[in-house]
Amino acid sequence: MFPDLGPFIPADDRRRAALMDIGRPGGILDAKDPLAEGPVRLITNPELSPNNRDSQDGTTIHMTAGVTFFGQFLDHDMTFDTTSPLGIPTTPESSPNSRTPSFDLDTVYGGGPVASPAFYEPDRVKLRIENGGLFEDVPRQSNGTAIIGDPRNDENTMISGFQSAFILAHNRIVDQLRSQGVPADQQFAQARRILTWHYHWIILKEFLPNIVGQPMVNTVLNGGRRWFRPDPSPAFIPVEFQIAYRFGHSMIRPSYRLNLAGNPDGTPFFGFIFEPAGEGQADPVDLRGGARARRRFVGWQTFFDFGGDQTQHVRPNKRIDTKISTPLFNLPLGAIASGDPPTSLATRNLLRTMTWGVPAGQLIAQRMGYPQLLLQELAHYGVALENHTPLWYYVLAEAERMTNGVTLGPCGGRIIAEVFIGLLQLDPNSWVRTQPNWRPTLPSATPGTFRMTDLLRWARVDPASRGQ
Repeated sequence: MFPDLGPFIPADDRRRAALMDIGRPGGILDAKDPLAEGPVRLITNPELSPNNRDSQDGTTIHMTAGVTFFGQFLDHDMTFDTTSPLGIPTTPESSPNSRTPSFDLDTVYGGGPVASPAFYEPDRVKLRIENGGLFEDVPRQSNGTAIIGDPRNDENTMISGFQSAFILAHNRIVDQLRSQGVPADQQFAQARRILTWHYHWIILKEFLPNIVGQPMVNTVLNGGRRWFRPDPSPAFIPVEFQIAYRFGHSMIRPSYRLNLAGNPDGTPFFGFIFEPAGEGQADPVDLRGGARARRRFVGWQTFFDFGGDQTQHVRPNKRIDTKISTPLFNLPLGAIASGDPPTSLATRNLLRTMTWGVPAGQLIAQRMGYPQLLLQELAHYGVALENHTPLWYYVLAEAERMTNGVTLGPCGGRIIAEVFIGLLQLDPNSWVRTQPNWRPTLPSATPGTFRMTDLLRWARVDPASRGQ
C-alpha cells in the first residue's frame, strides 16, 4: 500500500533484540493476568486483570467475545503464509499466499467437490460434518486431525465451532434448494453462492462497523479507496494489512466460558485459551483445538447477543490496546502454522513487521493525514522506536489513545476498512460487485438484514435449537 515509505527500522541484531524484548513474556505488552486465579475468576472478576480491560462500560458491551474469533475466521479465509522467516527481510512478493485473496470461504469449501472430495458427502453437494459428543464437530482423522480446508480453523474450539456452523449452514441451504426442486447439478453452486453472499453481508454490515466504526465504513464507501488500489490488477493482501489486522490479538481474553452445560455434571465448561497443562490431553483442560470430547462445543450465547433471556450470558472481548492476554505469550506449537518458536504471539507479530519491511506507523499516519503518535514508552530502547514504531504496536496504541480501545483508530481503521471493502468490490462473485441492491434471503430476526446470530440460528447451533 505504501511501497515508497521504506521499512520502519533497519533489520539489524540490535533492533531485532529490542523487538523481542517488547514481545517477551512479562514485557510491556504482557497484561500480566493472574493466571493462578483460574479461568472462571478471570471472567467473573475482571478487576483481577486491571491491565487487560473488558470492552465494556457499565452494562454496555462494545464488542462481544465472538467478534474476535469471527475475525480470525476471516483472516484465514484471506491469507496463509508459512514460508517467510521471522525477523529476516523478505520481499512480500516472494511469500506466496496459499489462500485466495477474497472472502470466498475456501477454508470451508476447499477446491470444491471435485478437487477436495474428502470434505464432501458422497453426493458431492453437502459438506461432511460429524458429532463430537453433545453436538457437532468437524470431520476428523483417527488421530484427531481435522479434515478441513485450512488446519488453522481447528486452532481453538471457537474457530472450529465457526467451521462447523458454516458447514451446517451450507447443508441446510442444500436441503432448502432440494425442497424447491433445484436440479442436482445446480445445488452446490447455488448453495455456495447463497451462503457466501450472506457471509459478505455480515462482513460489511456488522463486523467491519464493529471494528472500525460506521463513520469509517461510510467514508470509504462514499469517498472511495485512496490507498488500496490494486485495480485493474488482481486483488492481493498488502503486508500493511496483514500486520495491522493482527490487532485482533489484543481482543483475546485469557479464558472463556465455552458453554453453559458442557461438563458431564451439566455445569459450564470454562478454560484458558491455551494452557500448558492441556498439551497431550485427550480432552484438554484448555480451549485448544485438535481434540474431540463431549464438552468441546461452543455455547454461542457467551459469544454473541441473541437477545431476550440469553443476553445475560453474553461476555465482552478485551479492548484494542497495548496489553495482550498472558496465555498468548506461551502458545502451544500446534497453534503455530509453521510449528516453530518463538511461542510469544507478540514477538511473532513484531518480527513479522521486520520480515516484510513494513513502514513505521507514524509515516503511514502522516501519509494518510492523521495525527502521529509519539510513543514515549518505547524510547528507552535507544533505536528510535518511539517515533518509528512497528505498525502492529502503533495500531494498538492508536486505538488505546484515540478510541479508548473501543474500535480501531483512524490509521489502523482506514487500512482495515479499505482492504475489506476493496476485496468485496473487486470480487467478481460478490453481491457488492455484481448485484449491489441485493438483500439477504435467509430468515433473520430483523427482515431485510442478516447478522451472525441469524447465521447461527440458520445452522441450528444457537441456544434455542440446542435447548440451552
